[in-house]
Amino acid sequence: MNATNSQSPTIVLVHGALTDASVWHGVIRLTQAAGHHVVAPSLPLRGLASGAAYLASFLESVPGPIVLVAHSYAGSVISHPATLDPKVKALVFIAAFQPDAGESAAELNEKFPGSKLGPATTTVVPRPGGNDMYLKPEAFGEVYAGDVAPDVVSVMAAAQCPIDPAALGETLPARATWHDLPSWALVSTRDLSLPPQLLGFTARRAGSHIVEVESSHAVPVSHPREVTEVVLEAVRCALS
Repeated sequence: MNATNSQSPTIVLVHGALTDASVWHGVIRLTQAAGHHVVAPSLPLRGLASGAAYLASFLESVPGPIVLVAHSYAGSVISHPATLDPKVKALVFIAAFQPDAGESAAELNEKFPGSKLGPATTTVVPRPGGNDMYLKPEAFGEVYAGDVAPDVVSVMAAAQCPIDPAALGETLPARATWHDLPSWALVSTRDLSLPPQLLGFTARRAGSHIVEVESSHAVPVSHPREVTEVVLEAVRCALS
């Protein structure tokens, strides 16, 4: 492994719903091998505002500059104005929501057809103070990880990090961070969780640099090299 480049930005990888930071393992290996400092915090999936507050607090402990990378639901979190830390120099959305003020993840995901996330494929379990939503194990491969090896899909389905469905209905309270920062967006063209049309629409609206990959929603797992290339392009921008 190459020595970490102390002059380069810290890459912060934020996981989305139904998975934990392990979704980034392949990307972490590649970015570390390229000599970059990378961290992947565990995001609480209880609410948009609370998740953004948690991430903002975490970023305070991270040396700058920072390239902030999100997968899936975490795109809503890094779009939240609470996360607009001055050390953040670029945003990367990997098959991720890019909401603007007044929009929720749930609303955006219904804007275009194609998502198979819904009552037929999910289950909601009550917990103290709220609810936890999971993908049904038998639906995990088709809906989330269609191009991932079956044995890996089985592990991912068993180790889900559920999200409180109320978080998906929370709206962004003000202007999104991507208005003020350069951004990149990877569109997963075989995505059955977030419709590719949605990903393309929000990426174009944000003026993001767009890369398309023929992938399921689990693109950090199935295509870590392509994801890493997008992240490193953002890193190069942050250094310029």
